[in-house]
Amino acid sequence: MESFWLEYAWTLLILIGLEGLLSADNALVLAIIAKHLPENQKKKAINYGIVMAFVFRFAALFAISFIANVWQIQAIGAAYLLYLGLKHIIQTRYGKIDPKDREDAENDAAGKGFWPTVGKIALADLAFAIDSILAAVALALGLPDSPLWDFGGMDGGQFIVVVLGGIAGLVLIKFAASWFIKLLSQRPALETTAYAIVAWVGVKLAVITLAHEDIDVLNHHFPHSTAWTLVFYGVLVAIALLGWFAPANKKQSQPDS
Repeated sequence: MESFWLEYAWTLLILIGLEGLLSADNALVLAIIAKHLPENQKKKAINYGIVMAFVFRFAALFAISFIANVWQIQAIGAAYLLYLGLKHIIQTRYGKIDPKDREDAENDAAGKGFWPTVGKIALADLAFAIDSILAAVALALGLPDSPLWDFGGMDGGQFIVVVLGGIAGLVLIKFAASWFIKLLSQRPALETTAYAIVAWVGVKLAVITLAHEDIDVLNHHFPHSTAWTLVFYGVLVAIALLGWFAPANKKQSQPDS
């Protein structure tokens, strides 16, 4: 039983860290999109963006049971997370995107008026809310069933993990996003690391989908097996360590020395 709750606690900590990086990215995009506005309108647009981020994330929580029970939605979610993560990694590794070029592109796309900019921010918030809820569900569904009640067909313990992760994301985007943005500026490779983790979480959701009783490609118990759990968390920790100690971080810090 102790190892059972330890797995839940470990998953929640990973989810909070991932939510923190995604929230920082969300806040960074809000700042970039609103950058061209006058100072008074900029703050107002970003505040609107934070409110919309809250609304979209809470709305996404109501879709949990639907995502958790329909294998077609799980498959789409897995494909989306894999696409999102791999696209970022490939563009960063082979596209050689200059952060300034990306910022200029965001500014060009933002529109010149206040409300067009708010509209762009809303679309960005919606995309991040989808990323957040899919990543949370993919992590939670791999956990063993708890002795708690079910919620909308989803295990109560898994549901609580997703809700706590979602709440953490909301708190982080409001209060700790600036700290995560500073961390990303000091260790830029962490942004790619976050998307690599998103892609790996997509693999986990794909495994859960393939083990669904209606698909039955993998054994139904495989996503909860000790072997797969060790492989998943082992790879996840390896990705995190590679991102933390990546050479790109050292290059970034050289000018300060």
